Amino acid sequence: MPEGPARPQRELEAWRARSVLIEQTNQDGNGHRLPQCGIGGAASAAVRPFFPDGYRARRRSRNTLHMAKRKPVTFPAKTGGGYDLMEAALAGSDSQFKSGNIVKGTIIAIRGNEVLVDIGYKAEGIVSAGEFKDIEEIKVGDEYDVLLVNLERDDGMVELSKAKADEKLRWEALLEKYTEGCTLNGLVTGRVRGGLIVNVDGIEAFLPGSQLDVDPVHDVEPFINQTLEFKLIKISHERRNLILSRRELLEDRMADQKRDLLASIQIGQHRTGRVKNITDFGAFIDLTGLDGLLHITDMSWGRVKHPSEVVKVGEELEVVILDVDLARERVSLGLKQIQPNPWDGVEDRYPVGSRLRGKVVNLVPYGAFVEIEPGIEGLVHVSEFSWTKRVTRASDMLAVGDEVDVVVLSISGAEQKIALGIRQTEANPWDTVQDRYPVGSRVKGKVRNFTSYGAFVEIEDGIDGMIHVSDMSWTRKINHPSEMIQKGHEVEAVVIEIDPANQRISLGLKQASDDPWHTITSRYAIGQVVKGKVSKIASFGAFVELEEGVDGLVHISQISDERVEKVKDALKIGQEVEARIVRIDRDDRRIGLSIRAMNMSEGEIESLSKELSQTDLKPGENLVGLAAAFDDAFAQSEEWQPGAGKEDEE
Repeated sequence: MPEGPARPQRELEAWRARSVLIEQTNQDGNGHRLPQCGIGGAASAAVRPFFPDGYRARRRSRNTLHMAKRKPVTFPAKTGGGYDLMEAALAGSDSQFKSGNIVKGTIIAIRGNEVLVDIGYKAEGIVSAGEFKDIEEIKVGDEYDVLLVNLERDDGMVELSKAKADEKLRWEALLEKYTEGCTLNGLVTGRVRGGLIVNVDGIEAFLPGSQLDVDPVHDVEPFINQTLEFKLIKISHERRNLILSRRELLEDRMADQKRDLLASIQIGQHRTGRVKNITDFGAFIDLTGLDGLLHITDMSWGRVKHPSEVVKVGEELEVVILDVDLARERVSLGLKQIQPNPWDGVEDRYPVGSRLRGKVVNLVPYGAFVEIEPGIEGLVHVSEFSWTKRVTRASDMLAVGDEVDVVVLSISGAEQKIALGIRQTEANPWDTVQDRYPVGSRVKGKVRNFTSYGAFVEIEDGIDGMIHVSDMSWTRKINHPSEMIQKGHEVEAVVIEIDPANQRISLGLKQASDDPWHTITSRYAIGQVVKGKVSKIASFGAFVELEEGVDGLVHISQISDERVEKVKDALKIGQEVEARIVRIDRDDRRIGLSIRAMNMSEGEIESLSKELSQTDLKPGENLVGLAAAFDDAFAQSEEWQPGAGKEDEE
C-alpha cells in the first residue's frame, strides 16, 4: 500500500460514511430511532464493504458475544427514503466487482514492473507494466479499462489486466459490428501452418490456405501485409476466433459476373480479358466472371507451335466471341479474327505458275511448309522436290529456316491451301531424255538398287532405268536380280522403252548379247547324240546341261527301257550322260532328250520324233502320249533355274 496521508484520509471518509449509514438504517419510515444492538444487523451488512478487514473481524467477535446475551429483536421492514437508495447502490457495487468484469481504474502509483490502480474497491489492483505499450507515457491519474482477474490474491491485492480488458472490449465491439456471412476488411499479417493470420479490428482471424483464392496459390508471400476483403464464414465464441474466406467472396462475385456476362454476350462481340492459364492446345481468358477458350488455331493466321509464343499469363487481350454455349457455359474466343484475313484475295496475289521466294517454317515426313507471307503457307510435297531424285523425307533436302524458290502449282483461298513445287524452278531433264537415250541404244550405268522384280541402274545423275528379271538372261529363269548382277557393279544394257510422262526407262541386260536360241537349230538336230551333265532332278525327269544356258530335258519315261519309279534312283546330279535329241522347240526354248533312244535305229528315232510333234489334243481327250508328257514336264519346270543344282525329291 502507498505511504503518506492518503490512507488515513480514506479511512476517515469511510468512518464518516459508516456513521451516516448507521443513522439512516436505524430509523423507521417516520424518522424515529429503532432499538440498537451494536453494529450488527442490517446496518452492519450495509456498510461492511467500507470497513477494513481487521476492523470487521474485531467487531464481529464482540457482536457475537453481545448478541448471545440479548434476546432477538424483530425490526420492522426498512423501506423508502435513503435506505432504498443505499441498498440499490450497495447491490450494484457487489455485482460490479466480479472476476471477468471490466471496470474503470485510475493509476495511483507506478512501482517497478507493476502499476497500482484504484478501482473503487476495498483494495487496490495491480496491472503488469508490460501490458502498456510504453510505460514512460503513462502517469498517475490516467484512467483505463481493466479486467478483474483475481479479487483477492495472497497479498490481499486485486489482480487486474489491461490487455485482457482491451481484447474483450475489441471482441465485444467486433460482435456488434460483424455477423457470420458479412463482408469485412482485414490485414494479412503473417502465415501459419495451414493458412494465414488476418488482423480484423485488432482481432486475429484465421484464413485457411484453400480459401485464399479461387485457384490454388503456391506462393502466399505477395499477400502478406496486404489489406484485402473477406467473407466471415464462422465465429468461434469459445475460442474468440474468426474464420475467413476470400475464395467464397470471389466465387459469389464471379457467379454474379458470370450471370451478367452470359446475359449480354453475343457472337461477334469484342471483349477484353486477361490470360489466366496456358495449355498446349490454347489459352484460357478471364472475361470477368467466365473463362473463355482461345484455341491455338485462332491465335494467329500464321503457324503457332505453342500458345506461349503469342500470349503470356496475366496479359490483357482484346478477343472476338466466336461461339457461345449457354447450356454448358462455354465461350470460344478468337484473336486472329481481330486482324484482316490474309487469305482474302490470295488467288489474285499469287496466280498459278507464279514464282515466289519463301521460308521453310515446318517439316513433315510428306513435305515442307513454306511461308510466302505472314499467315500464308504453302505445302511442297516430297514428290515436287526434284525431277530426278527420289526424296523420301523432306528433312533430307531442307531444314527449318531455309529460304527457297517455289512455283505455285495450285491455290484455293476457300480451303486456305496452296500447293508449291521446288523442282518446277528448274528444267525437267525427262523432257529431253528420249533425245539422249533413244530406244535400242546401248547405255552403261551402275546398279543402284534391287527390288524383287528387277534392278535399278543409274545411267546419269538422277536418271534411273530398270532391268526386269525377265530381261536379264536368254536362257535362265531369274527369280531375283542378285543371281545375275551385284549392287555397285557397272553393267551394259539396251534401252527397250521410255515413258517421259511417268519418268520410266526400261532396260534389257540380255538384249546386249546374242540370243543363243536363235541359232539353236544350226547347232543341234533331231537324232543327234549329245553329252552333258545332269543339272537338276525333278519328279518328272532330269535336266541335262548341253552348253552354258542351254539345257535339255530327259523325261522319266526316256531314262531306261525298264520302268523307273524315281528319277534319283537312276540319275545323280553331276552325272555325265549321253542321249539323243528327240525334240527341238526354238520358240518355246525347249530341247527334249532320250537316253533310251541311244539303242534305237534311225527309223525308230524318226517315229519317236513324229510322235513328239503331235501335241494337239481333241476335246475330251486325256493328256496321254509322250508329247503330252514332255509338255507337262516342261510346264512343271517353269519355276526351275538351270544350273541351280538342287534336287527335287518326290
